Amino acid sequence: MTVIGFLSTAPVTEDSMAGEVAKAVDALEAYDVAYETTPMGTTIEADDVGELFAAAQAAHEAVDGDRVSTLLKIDDKRTQDGSAREKVESVEAELGREARGGE
Repeated sequence: MTVIGFLSTAPVTEDSMAGEVAKAVDALEAYDVAYETTPMGTTIEADDVGELFAAAQAAHEAVDGDRVSTLLKIDDKRTQDGSAREKVESVEAELGREARGGE
């Protein structure tokens, strides 16, 4: 079963967070997860919730700073299997177009 999570991890700082966010994203490579980073966070897909939690913890611990903020939202639909891309495709089918604009 695919578990989908949305992870946002960053140091609490006034300066650029890009370097620390890159460390968090790089930490995901050690886990059996697929991921896609967006400006506001990273969507993660795993076969089980334990792997997703482990990857999120590694990302959190990879960020240096006196204070680190992490948000994790999990969609663990246990009766069906579906990818994050399939969820977006369902919305696009309802829209009749891509779910993006103004680029």
